[in-house]
Amino acid sequence: MTTFTHEFTSGPFVGKVDFPTGLYINGKFVDSAKKGRIDVINPTNGKKTMSISEATEEDVDLAVKAARNAFETVWGLHTPGYERGRLLYKLAQLMREHAPELIALEMLDNGKSAMLAGLEIDQAISVVEYYAGWADKVQGSVIETTEANLAYTRREPLGVVCAIIPWNFPLSQVTWKLGPALCTGNAFILKPSEVSPVCPLRLASLIHEAGFPPGVVNVLAGYGITAGRAMTEHMDVDKIAFTGSTLTGRRVMEAAARTNLKKVSLELGGKSPNIIYDDCDLEQAVRWSIMGLYAGQGQLCAALTRIYVQESLYDKFVEAFLAGVKHMKIGGPFDPEAVVGPVVSQTQYDRVMSYIEAGKSQGASLLVGGTRHGNEGFFIQPTLFGGADEDAKIVKEEIFGPVGVVTRFKDEDDVVAKANDTVYGLASAVFSKDIDRAIRTGHRLQAGTVWVNCVHGLHPQVPFGGYKQSGIGRELGEDAIHSYCNVKAMHVNLGIKL
Repeated sequence: MTTFTHEFTSGPFVGKVDFPTGLYINGKFVDSAKKGRIDVINPTNGKKTMSISEATEEDVDLAVKAARNAFETVWGLHTPGYERGRLLYKLAQLMREHAPELIALEMLDNGKSAMLAGLEIDQAISVVEYYAGWADKVQGSVIETTEANLAYTRREPLGVVCAIIPWNFPLSQVTWKLGPALCTGNAFILKPSEVSPVCPLRLASLIHEAGFPPGVVNVLAGYGITAGRAMTEHMDVDKIAFTGSTLTGRRVMEAAARTNLKKVSLELGGKSPNIIYDDCDLEQAVRWSIMGLYAGQGQLCAALTRIYVQESLYDKFVEAFLAGVKHMKIGGPFDPEAVVGPVVSQTQYDRVMSYIEAGKSQGASLLVGGTRHGNEGFFIQPTLFGGADEDAKIVKEEIFGPVGVVTRFKDEDDVVAKANDTVYGLASAVFSKDIDRAIRTGHRLQAGTVWVNCVHGLHPQVPFGGYKQSGIGRELGEDAIHSYCNVKAMHVNLGIKL
C-alpha cells in the first residue's frame, strides 16, 4: 500500500507526516481494483505532490456492499445513539490533536493561507462535535388522535449515504455531511475531489483510529465521471449528498431519479450580491467586502462577487476598495505575509482567465488585477470590474475565482431587483447603519443566507443552503439531521374491536 510521506519545516506544523493514500473500504486501506493512480498537483508551483489510488465502478460497488452490511448488522438501528455520539466525539478529539498537521496538509494541497486553513479545520472539528451531541437526541413525537389509538413517529436512518464533495473546502465539506449522516445511524461513503484529496485521506486514518466499525465509513478518491457516476447510479445507495456546480448537481439529480429514486441534497453554485448602502461604516464595509470577494481566492460558492454600492457612496467606496486590494500580498501558503494564494489547478486558472477576457471583451472596465501573477503555479491577481452590463457573462455566471463586479444602485427597490435578478440564491450581504433597512432588505433577498454588516459567518448550529438553482436541502443545524432520516408513523390499537 502506497503512503504519502512529507517533512514540514515551517508553518503551523513542523515534522513528518506519513499516511496511506489508498482507498479506505470496510475498515482497510486497499489499492483500487484496476490499480489506477491519480497525481495530485501543488497549486503553488504546478508540480506533483503525491499519487493516490483511483476508485472506479468496481471499488464503489465493494464500498456499497461493505456499507450495506455494516448498516444492517452493526450500525443503523443496532448501535444506540450514545455510542454513535461517543465515536464522533473520539473522532473530533483526534482531529483536534492533529489540527496543526491537518492545517499544514490543507495549505500544501489547496494553496490556502494558514489563517483560512486554520478556520476551516477548526470549523470542521466543531461540526463533528456538534453532531456528536445530537446522536442521542434524534427523536420522534407522540401525536394525539383518539384515546383508543397510540400514534407516534420515529426518525430512522436512510441506509447507505454517498457524499460527493468539491475541492475548495475538502475537510469542512466532509464533516458537513459525515456528521449528520453518522449521528443518525447511516453508513457513509465519501468521494473527495481528486484535485484536493489529501485532508480527506488523512481523515480516513483518524476515522479508523477512532474505532468506527468496518464498513461504517468508506473513503474513495476518484473522478466524478467514473466513481461519482457509479455512486449516483448505484441501486443500493439511499442518498447522495452533493456539493458542487449547478450543472453537475442537475446530473446527480437526474441519475438519482432515473435509478432508484434515491434522495438527494444539493449545495450548488452562487452569484451572491453584496449591498452597500450610503450610511454604512465605509471602512468596515470595504474590509468585509474584500474578504467577501477574495477569501480563498474567490473559490467559495458563497463568494460575494456582485457588489452593489449606492450612487452617492460609489466613488469613495471604489477608491477605498482598490487601495485595500493593492496592499494585498500574493504568495504561497507558507509565506506568512501573503494573503492571496493560487487558484487550485490549471483547469481552474484557465477558466477564471477566460472570464476575465470575457469581461474585457463585453465592455466592462477593468479597475484592478486581471493578469497572472508570477511565472509558476496558478496565481491570479485579485480582479475587479466596473461598468458591466447586468446581462454580461461576468455578472450572470459563477466564476469561482478572484473576480468581482461593482455596480451603482439608486435605492432599496432598485438594488433588491438587481440582486434578485439571478438564477442563483445561495448567500448575500447588506451593509448599513440603519438596521431596520438592513433587515428589511435581507428579508426581500432571494437567498438562503443573509449577512448583515459582516460576511461568511458560518456556525454548526445554523442551517446553510440555497434558493432557486443554488440547491436543495440544508447543511448544518437541525435541518441537516432531518434530511438523513426517514420518518415512520406508528399506529397502535389500544382497544378498538371489530
